[in-house]
Amino acid sequence: MDSETNPPKSVKTRHKCSACYKQYNKKEHLVEHMKVSYHSVHQPKCGVCKKHCRSFESLREHSKGLLAKDNCSRIFHELGCGLCMKIFDSCILLSEHKWTCQLPPPTRLGTISLPSMELKNSISDRSNGVPKIHEAVAMDCEMVGGGSDGTLNLCGRVCLIDENEDIIFHAYVKPQMPVTDYRSDLTGLSEEHLRDAMPLKEVQEKILEILYNGESIGIVRVDGGKAKLLVGHSLEHDLDCLNMTYPDHLIRDTAKYHPLMKTNLVSHSLKYLTKMYLGYDIQMGIHDPYEDCVSVMRLYKRMRDQDHLKDFVGSCLPSQVTEFITNEFDCCKMKDLEKLTPDELFEMSRINRKLETTDDYDDDVMALEGATRNSSCAFTLSSKHR
Repeated sequence: MDSETNPPKSVKTRHKCSACYKQYNKKEHLVEHMKVSYHSVHQPKCGVCKKHCRSFESLREHSKGLLAKDNCSRIFHELGCGLCMKIFDSCILLSEHKWTCQLPPPTRLGTISLPSMELKNSISDRSNGVPKIHEAVAMDCEMVGGGSDGTLNLCGRVCLIDENEDIIFHAYVKPQMPVTDYRSDLTGLSEEHLRDAMPLKEVQEKILEILYNGESIGIVRVDGGKAKLLVGHSLEHDLDCLNMTYPDHLIRDTAKYHPLMKTNLVSHSLKYLTKMYLGYDIQMGIHDPYEDCVSVMRLYKRMRDQDHLKDFVGSCLPSQVTEFITNEFDCCKMKDLEKLTPDELFEMSRINRKLETTDDYDDDVMALEGATRNSSCAFTLSSKHR
């Protein structure tokens, strides 16, 4: 009896990304993916399967969403924190962690008989060759309406706090044009609050004095010097209503920090981020600038203090130098890249720091700050944005 042997079927090799686990039929497609994905050790990562996610929102879906992997979902349900998305070794450690992770809401200032206030702003400097750590200041403005239809945003109230959540500066602001809509249902402000308020020009001077921290404008524009980092949510609106500018590399905006964004172009509200990552509600009725300042400062510090590994850890590069670092892919030929393993390609991948695309440049800046603060030689890398 004649027998025919069937030729063995060829096994098709799939090329898998070591970060996000996407698979490609051709190695050149994987290389192209690595070139544009800008994977880095600072991206949110599943504590079970170690998959890198573009944002904490996608990590949340991966860990506890409708399409979550069974093993990841089960372990996260048992040992995962729903706020910071970390996974712990035991239920006891998780329980202890939740006491510090879920923060109590700040006490609201209110609007009744609250005067303008300014605390002494200490000038910080680090000498003896130790790299400076820029201190952060959070700012929030409440806006009233100007113009014939009340749609022009005018600053009616401003608050600045330090990293300890202490008020540095608070004032009601007298706009430079008539107010046609006090937006009282949101701001709680009325004509009485702004009648004897501080003129806008004086407010600008006091805020800049706090932020520049005694540093010259030239040095601030180059590497920041002793100037403060300005933290906020959608800070472009606050700066616009104050008719102010501040160097882009000293701005930290939680609305433009990609791991916290809804999509690459759409931001979440501060109210949503506070509920999802800090565990309490804000903006229930009248908006309070101190409450918003505290919440955005806590978000910033939580992102900055995330656990970060290798990329730039322990290095002491000045911030202006890192602006010119690009992915190593740009220096290699395709045929050489195709010879590398997926792990080697991931080792070459870095965050996008290109100045011409400022949103990408800020993608992982707070993560880099956390990495450097956790290293033996801590310092703060500069950011972009507005």
